[in-house]
Amino acid sequence: MLRLSRLIAVAISALAVTGCASMNVSSHVERSIDFGQYRTYDWGPADALPTGDARLDQNPFFKDHVQGSVEKQLAAKGFERAASGTPDLLIHYHANISQRIDVNGVDREYGYCYDNCEPRVIEYEAGTLVLDIVDTRTNKVIWRGWAQDSVEDVLGNPDRMERQINEGVTRMLERLPRGF
Repeated sequence: MLRLSRLIAVAISALAVTGCASMNVSSHVERSIDFGQYRTYDWGPADALPTGDARLDQNPFFKDHVQGSVEKQLAAKGFERAASGTPDLLIHYHANISQRIDVNGVDREYGYCYDNCEPRVIEYEAGTLVLDIVDTRTNKVIWRGWAQDSVEDVLGNPDRMERQINEGVTRMLERLPRGF
């Protein structure tokens, strides 16, 4: 019985640690905007600021993965990339990697700890991807989505990076209103 209790406690601890590194996704939309008026998009000028991390700045696949994932999701929502002329929307993205600290405050009352119930400090690198959608007529951001997740074991693994980018972009753009 004691062995089973320990196994359950270890499983709960693993879920708690994994939970702190789960992807956070959110967005902000300009409420007064009728998204039905938009049909076409294109990519805006590249972000003037580097990510600040050579692992992204010098990664030839990072930009391709982000743009490919965004284009796929926008096409699924009925948007078309402008072949010529001025598009209705410009898409910009910004990426950053920063050190994060998560204090895993344990709560004895809810059974999130085993043995000594000491809080643990977990240090990790978090990658943040921000997508901005700008109305070309007003030059205002009408929608912004962001996703943040741990990049542990992602930066050196192109397949994992692609999956994480796809998940983040998909979850962000699920929040983009459909206008038609």
